[in-house]
Parts: sequence; structure tokens; C-alpha cells
Amino acid sequence: MRLDIINHRDINILVFHSNRNTNFIINIYFDSNQTVLHFLRQNTINLDNAIIMTGNFNIRDSDWDPLVHYHSIYTDDLLTIANSLGLELSSPSNPGSTRFADNSHDSYSVLDLVFIPPDNLGFGKQILHPEIQRPSDHVPITVEVGIHGTNIDINRWSIKKDSEEEKNFISSIITDVKNLDMLNIRTKDGLENSVQQLKTTFDHAWINNLKLKRITKHSKEWWNMECSDSLNRYQTSGNIQHWKEFKTNVYLAKRIFFDEKIQEIAMSNKRPWDLMNWVKKKSLPAVEAISYEGCPCNSLSDL
Repeated sequence: MRLDIINHRDINILVFHSNRNTNFIINIYFDSNQTVLHFLRQNTINLDNAIIMTGNFNIRDSDWDPLVHYHSIYTDDLLTIANSLGLELSSPSNPGSTRFADNSHDSYSVLDLVFIPPDNLGFGKQILHPEIQRPSDHVPITVEVGIHGTNIDINRWSIKKDSEEEKNFISSIITDVKNLDMLNIRTKDGLENSVQQLKTTFDHAWINNLKLKRITKHSKEWWNMECSDSLNRYQTSGNIQHWKEFKTNVYLAKRIFFDEKIQEIAMSNKRPWDLMNWVKKKSLPAVEAISYEGCPCNSLSDL
């Protein structure tokens, strides 16, 4: 919500980012006195990338409502405001009323409008959904907006499990901990000094064995150094034998990884639903214990 651009209770400006561009969606409500319209006449909205302006404009006009046979005095001002944002009126693929009267005195009308860029690039259908209107007297409207897919790579410093770096990390800690001076830990200052030395030991061991890992959408948990080395060897030589070695290493890496995962699930956490992300832990059904004179019967002798 961007209140810094314009601060009005009946104007909401939302911002989102797509393909390195900042885009704005404007939602507006016009009351019966056209308060917002008067406000916008005196205050210009300076937005370069407004892609949608929508809302309940409370203006009946023959331009968008076939049941109306006159031109509203507010229409030109509304279209001028939309044009200043680089937007024009869009028509739904299934035209119809957007407001249904809740009494016999008012007629159905088109009050909810959508304005989009005139080139219509990146926009799909505008659809009215009276079937999901529910208690509201206004019909929900959807507009398909195309958003470019973006791959976000993550760089993370870590020590991979079962790697040479992990072995060196553990070995370094064991060696340095053995060499710590533990003779003065009986005093407060001596204890604090020993704790600081222990912290420094872990910090140095961690920093000296870190590897930068680049995580992409193609990253696999089972991938290991043997896979990387054999792939690099094949890419350098182009030899079919090196390709076969790479495929063998991939097979073995997968086998080892998933065997360990199955073993962990079967013996450690005992959560078989972790094998399939669409299966969740099931709660046991609620049961009522048999009781006699207010006491539960938990064994056959109690019965």
C-alpha cells in the first residue's frame, strides 16, 4: 500500500515488481457525491507504470451500460484521469451488470469498471463472476495479468554433509579443543576467556572450510562432487566413456542419497509421509474411553 503517493481513504495504490519493473494497481471508490473525482481533479497521480485502475465508480453511462440511454456529466472527467495514467476502459468477455439491486426500486447496473493499457500487452480476459457473488451486491471481476517468469539464484555459504570440508572442519575443532587451556576455568575471568577461545576455534574452523553454494531451480540434494567432477571431465573431453562415468556417478549418488533418506525415515523420525509431499500426517480419530462410575477402564481387569 503506497500512502506516500496519494493518501485518501477511497484510493488504494498497490505496488508489485515484475521483470525488474515497478508496477501499480489503483483501486478507487466513488461515493454518491463523487468525492474522489473532485479530489483527483485537484491532485494529479504521477505514476509511470500504472497497469490497472479499477473499482466501483458509481457512474451510470451509456458507454458501458446498455440499459442507460444518457451520458453522465462525470464520464469525461473519469476518462481524462484514466488517460493521464495511460489507461483506457476495458470490456469484459462476458458483459453484464456488475451491481445487483437488493430492492425492487433500483435496477441492475454497471458501476464496476476496469481500465488497462491500450496496447493490452500482457493482459488476458476480463471476466465477471456472478456465480461467486455471495452476499455482496457487486459482482467479482478478474483480469488475467501476464507476469514474466524469473529464476532467482541463491548463493549460500555452507559446509556440505559428508564432504572433505566437513571432515576438515571436525578435525580442526578436535585439534584446537584439545589444545585449549582449561586450567583457569575455576575463576569467572578464566571461564569467560576459555569460552571466548572456544568460540574463536569454531569460527576459524567454520570460515576456513566454507564453500559458496549456488542454489538454482536445477539444484539437486543428491548431487555431489563426483557428479561435478565427472560432468566437467566429459564437458572438457566430449568422450563417450566419460559420459558413461558421469551417468554412473549420478546413479550412485541418487542411490546413496535416497537409501539414507529411507533409512532416516524408517528408523529415526518415523515419518513415512515425508517420502511424498502430497501425503500429510494424519491425526487419529477422537475416541471416547469406556468409563465406569466416572473412572476410565484402561485394562481388561477394569472391565
